[in-house]
Amino acid sequence: MSDPGWFEEGARVAVLTAEPIGKPLDYRAPEGGCFSGAFVEVPLGPRKVLGVVWGRGAGDFDMAKLRSVIRVFDVAPMREELRDFLLRMADYTMTALPQVLRLATRAPGLGDPPGLRRIYRLGGDAPARMTDARTRVLEVLRDHGGAGFHLGELAHLAEVTPQVVKGLVKTGAVIEAEVPRDLPFPRLDPNLPGKALSQAQAQAADALRAGAGGYSTTLLKGVTGSGKTEVYLEAVAHCLAQGRQALVLLPEIALSSEFLARVEARFGALPGEWHSGVTQSERRRLWKACGSGDVQLVVGARSALFLPFRDLGLIVVDEEHDGSYKQEEGVLYNARDMAVLRASLASAQVVLASATPSLESWVNASAGKYARLDLGARFGTAEMPDMGAIDMREEALEAGSWIGPTLVSEVTRRIAEGQQSMLFLNRRGYAPVTICRACGHQIACDHCDARMVEHRFLKRLVCHQCGETKPIPTKCPSCEVEGKLAPVGPGVERLAEEVTRRFPDARLSVLSSDLFGSARALKETIVEIANGGADIIIGTQIVAKGHNFPKLTLVGVIDADLGLQGSDLRAAEKTFQLMRQVAGRAGRAEDKGVALLQTFQPEHPVIRAILGGDEEAFWAQEAAARQAQGVPPYGRMAGIILSGPDLQPLFDIGSQLARNDGALRRVGAQVFGPAPAPIARVRGRHRVRMLIKADKGAPLQAALKGWLKGLRLPNNARIAVDIDPQSFL
Repeated sequence: MSDPGWFEEGARVAVLTAEPIGKPLDYRAPEGGCFSGAFVEVPLGPRKVLGVVWGRGAGDFDMAKLRSVIRVFDVAPMREELRDFLLRMADYTMTALPQVLRLATRAPGLGDPPGLRRIYRLGGDAPARMTDARTRVLEVLRDHGGAGFHLGELAHLAEVTPQVVKGLVKTGAVIEAEVPRDLPFPRLDPNLPGKALSQAQAQAADALRAGAGGYSTTLLKGVTGSGKTEVYLEAVAHCLAQGRQALVLLPEIALSSEFLARVEARFGALPGEWHSGVTQSERRRLWKACGSGDVQLVVGARSALFLPFRDLGLIVVDEEHDGSYKQEEGVLYNARDMAVLRASLASAQVVLASATPSLESWVNASAGKYARLDLGARFGTAEMPDMGAIDMREEALEAGSWIGPTLVSEVTRRIAEGQQSMLFLNRRGYAPVTICRACGHQIACDHCDARMVEHRFLKRLVCHQCGETKPIPTKCPSCEVEGKLAPVGPGVERLAEEVTRRFPDARLSVLSSDLFGSARALKETIVEIANGGADIIIGTQIVAKGHNFPKLTLVGVIDADLGLQGSDLRAAEKTFQLMRQVAGRAGRAEDKGVALLQTFQPEHPVIRAILGGDEEAFWAQEAAARQAQGVPPYGRMAGIILSGPDLQPLFDIGSQLARNDGALRRVGAQVFGPAPAPIARVRGRHRVRMLIKADKGAPLQAALKGWLKGLRLPNNARIAVDIDPQSFL
């Protein structure tokens, strides 16, 4: 009996490419035939493009005129599980299948023949003469455990010229060698002993091991510092011991270096990495190894979810509540939800880990859809920090200052005791607004409906929507009066200025994503802080995620009210999560910590919930409010974003859709809008939003397809559908 997935030479096969065609195209199978799922190169017009054999061709185009598949790449075929996942994801997110396929084929050079590459690795000799540039090269090589780099990669990471590397080769401090193009990944040993677990951790780890072997989703909820990572690493060990592969998703690349060190300590070798900081050659190497099963564990950003694993047995979504898991451009999807979908198709286990879970996960666990494990205390002798509010209405705040006297006093005491303080402000740059005191003009981006943020360290104004920058002007661009431009409000850079003035002898470190040119530089700063290299740390939300500073005993939130502004239905949830996560940085070692929130609304329900510490009561109250409104997770929503160079045609299209809403009304859905988006212009394109609201069980995607069917847009207009929107900007 012939293999139904095998196609003889000359057979009609359907090949899906990542090109915007919308469907597979028919080709003739190449010489030697091909399998369903094979990665192939096919002609498309005058070009040669990558595609996947999607199945048997179903068209009626003349076989004699069909073009042939050019070649089959020597990589593992795409498994049916992954193809099914891409199909279901495309259907759920209402995205064209080729766009989704592109997420799963981001591996350059798949067709390149095997060969050798020249690499540079650490040698045994010390150069007679050291310079700062040479020191950086050697540090990069030491930091990566002797791994080899291309000349350009090493020079880039060390921020030196290639000549510096070649000079070190002559001294014997760096070795130049030729090695196989794609080195195998080191084997991880799941039988190595892990860290000693507390009784609660051991029970949670046993429960995860018991739930392995098929599909399941578990919410691992543990207070900050409770050792969630050690628990789910035991689940990873069990998965690897069964011969299956594991994936750990992290919300920020900045978290990867510390986490990788913990993985290496647990399993004796480093896992594969997949994120924007990985070189193109490493991406290709890892992509191939996933398909062949030669890499056991991958640690990556949300896009790692689309790697072609041979046998995926476990997906861990660390900090599962984090908003960065939602892709907001291109294909609009939530990696947390898609992880659950992929695991269900791969018969894999999912662990959603967080100290402050998303309301969606909390509700699913409460309803019994997910299992739930709780770690209610910190590991060892560490205790949860005390929480307190500083009523800013009673503080004698100096003009141009944002740190109240109470917080100043607490920081001063920590400095005297040799402890660290963290001041948190979730606002990058120096000031969010620059205003002219002569005419009132606020400097805005030329391409967006957004105010430009002053970044004094960079000496630039920056648009946080499109990235446009311009020099800080000396005169008002509107009235041209000089000397009247003034910053309004604080960012972390302005806060740093105040800290320097108030605490001139303190060692200060500012952690903000825009202040570091590379992940390496950020890692070095975090390590330095952890080793006691700063007295005061100022940070944006990057400081809330996973960092462990043993000497940190005070966290001061400069503006606890900031996230409560606006109409975001998740404002309370996001503020609660962020404040609890930031507070959790304090007191993670022997000394007990304190977290103080500066607020003008100490009576606000969210502020009271943060201080009270009864998280279950907060989630229950938030869930009840959402249920009463019929919004997620008790209802369904879809965002419709119309964009184009001209505003009026977008409103015309939106109004037409709102009038012809029969397909939506038939499933009980409501249409709101059209209305200008809160940020109504981005990169020169106007944006108009509509919102669709439906009951939980409504067939929303099918109704939306019927509603949008036949819609004709001008050539310069675009429409995007965002299922389960997280942001309403």
